[in-house]
Amino acid sequence: MTLLRTHLGGALRTARLAQSRSLREVAKSARVSLGYLSEVERGQKEPSSELLNSICEALGITLPSLLADVTHSLRAAETPTLTVARDAA
Repeated sequence: MTLLRTHLGGALRTARLAQSRSLREVAKSARVSLGYLSEVERGQKEPSSELLNSICEALGITLPSLLADVTHSLRAAETPTLTVARDAA
């Protein structure tokens, strides 16, 4: 089972690391505790929309762009289903 919070956290961590920013710096800018942000990034906590918006602002990204990245990640994680058709002859 794929959890939304896992993909949200991964996308936030990817954005933070792409900017070479520390967890502490982003947590301070987003006005959230370092421990809580760490748990969000690890997919252990599911943040509210207000908190997500605050973290996005701290990272200089938009919430829609984060959600687009998460959507892409969720689609990639889907397990394709293969159906084998048998010959009727």
